Formats: sequence, C-alpha cells, structure tokens
Amino acid sequence: MEKEEIKSLLEIIDQQVSSSILGGMEETYEELERMGYITIVRDRVQHSASLTPKDCII
Repeated sequence: MEKEEIKSLLEIIDQQVSSSILGGMEETYEELERMGYITIVRDRVQHSASLTPKDCII
C-alpha cells in the first residue's frame, strides 16, 4: 500500500471518529491494522475501525 493511500484512509477514519468497514475493503483495513495504524472493532455485526496513536507518524 502506498504512503499516500494510507494517509488518505487514515484521514477518512479520523474525520469519521470510527469508520464502518464497507464490503470489499476488509483486506485494506486488515493491512492497516497489521501495520498498527488502526484497531478494528469486531464485536458488532458491522465492523468498524478507529485510529491508534501510531497514526501520528504519517
């Protein structure tokens, strides 16, 4: 994933406070989670993502 793509997704998540993960985006969000930028909340039917403190380095 390109740095600009990561930055763009993190900005969207930040603006929404918590971003619902839409169909087809699961792999992208899982990659961001593996990189430590987000946490995926999986305890609801519609998974969502929120930023971690690591996003400050982008």
